[in-house]
Amino acid sequence: MTLKETIQQAEGKKVAIGHFNISNLEMVWGIFNAAKNLNVPVIIGVSEGERKFVGVRQIVAVVKSIREEYDFPIFLNADHSYSFDTVKEAIDAGFDMAIIDGAKLSFEENVKVTKQCVDYARKSGKEILIEGELGYIGQSSKVLDAIPEGVDLEKGLTTPEQAAQFVKETGVDLFAPAVGNIHGMLRASKDPHLDIERTKNIRVAAGVSLVLHGGSGTPDEDFVKAIDAGVSIVHISTELRVAYRNALSIALQDNPEEVAPYKYLKEPVRAVEKVVTERLKLFNKIS
Repeated sequence: MTLKETIQQAEGKKVAIGHFNISNLEMVWGIFNAAKNLNVPVIIGVSEGERKFVGVRQIVAVVKSIREEYDFPIFLNADHSYSFDTVKEAIDAGFDMAIIDGAKLSFEENVKVTKQCVDYARKSGKEILIEGELGYIGQSSKVLDAIPEGVDLEKGLTTPEQAAQFVKETGVDLFAPAVGNIHGMLRASKDPHLDIERTKNIRVAAGVSLVLHGGSGTPDEDFVKAIDAGVSIVHISTELRVAYRNALSIALQDNPEEVAPYKYLKEPVRAVEKVVTERLKLFNKIS
């Protein structure tokens, strides 16, 4: 199935597709192995910085080769693209979806650049979904001591009225709202609870599938409620980075003389697979 059909199927089942960011190619295998073992679709995400590191066309080739070899629903997203040019690059390269992140722009500027991306995607003739974002939730995928600077959990949340207007004026396929979620994860506690009622109302008003960004650190019960309220894709990044780094530190400490990366990187990949497995079980309601 196409990604669009896969998202529609997930929404019909009241489950969500897990979206996991990678910072290097071996992380792809940790994510894919988890999804394949559970037999559920998965989305690989690469932000602008991650794309520069792994290569734009290179990551497309890797994900497509896995999809074709294993006949498996693994998809690729150009996560958090901050300009038309970087979205265009992803469309031309063959990504399955791309996010134009204009959350820090004014509403009018956000609509303008998002619509430009949607129009280019439609004219490209490629099957690529475009996601728009409204409501600032921070930018860094890292462990935080406090709520990210600039994030206002009182006044900065997306309203159903804003969502409806934004989707109508841009024509986006997917919509990412601010409903209490934040990028990164808090060091000393779980992230704030999500506004589930707002999420439900936004899904109705927007009329398109919702994407939850900043999933790392969110309480498990909030994920379940958000998915029931209309979230069809959930983003996880920081949790994977933490798991990878911790496992790598231990592997290097335990094997100080090892110089072959494929040997000391096995445990970090397993750590990623473990986190992804638990998240996919939760998102897909697998006991």
